[in-house]
Amino acid sequence: MTATASAGETAGGPAGGTAGGTTLSRAVRVLEAFGPDRAALSVAEIARRSGVSMATTSRMVAELVRLGLLERGADRRVRAGSRLRELASRAAPAGLREAAAPFMEDLHAVVGHHVHLGVLEDARLLVVERLSAPDAVVDASRFGGRLPAHASSGGLVLLAHAPAEIRERVLAGRRERFTAATVTDPARLRALLADVRRGGFAFCRGHVHPRAAGIAAPVRDARGRVVAALTAVVPNDAGARAQVSALRVAARGVSRALGARPA
Repeated sequence: MTATASAGETAGGPAGGTAGGTTLSRAVRVLEAFGPDRAALSVAEIARRSGVSMATTSRMVAELVRLGLLERGADRRVRAGSRLRELASRAAPAGLREAAAPFMEDLHAVVGHHVHLGVLEDARLLVVERLSAPDAVVDASRFGGRLPAHASSGGLVLLAHAPAEIRERVLAGRRERFTAATVTDPARLRALLADVRRGGFAFCRGHVHPRAAGIAAPVRDARGRVVAALTAVVPNDAGARAQVSALRVAARGVSRALGARPA
């Protein structure tokens, strides 16, 4: 990956006014161009979303593909690579994915849609394991992907149990709205987080996509700390709430496997 910036970046940023930054910061912006709305992008789309010049983006994408951090499909569109997914999985606490695997498989057999395991990283939900099905309801999350904590059921669970300074930073910052149901008002979000702590789970209908409902419960370690959230994403219909019990049982199973004592 070359350290030479394009003329526009050296002079204060590419077209659009975004500062060029270092080679590493530009590479991070290229990777962050992928989001819940677009898992596959063209090089031109990556350049536009990242604010990095087209020439630099093209060089960086080629290098990131060579390193396995990105992959280029037959349609020439670029996606997250296997090495990036591997690095994302390392963000999970030791033994978490192994402990969760059998419970996730059982839960997936029950709900028949998406099941994923997430941890909190920089006030975002980072998905470290995911099970899905070809005909499952739409799901904005992906393995190694991130979602704003305030918008997703798993993120709300993790945010509800996070240190107070992290919650206050989210409450004071900008909160993206995905649908009309996304909770962005600080007072409403604070009340929702309190409800999640009291109730022991989050149930979010249409917060990220109108057709999907997210259900999440905390996963605790041997010290009782919430280290992850187990989530099921199911159709946003009358039967969605019926999956809460199965989700909570599975989350408690993962917690016991990690050494947590029964509540």
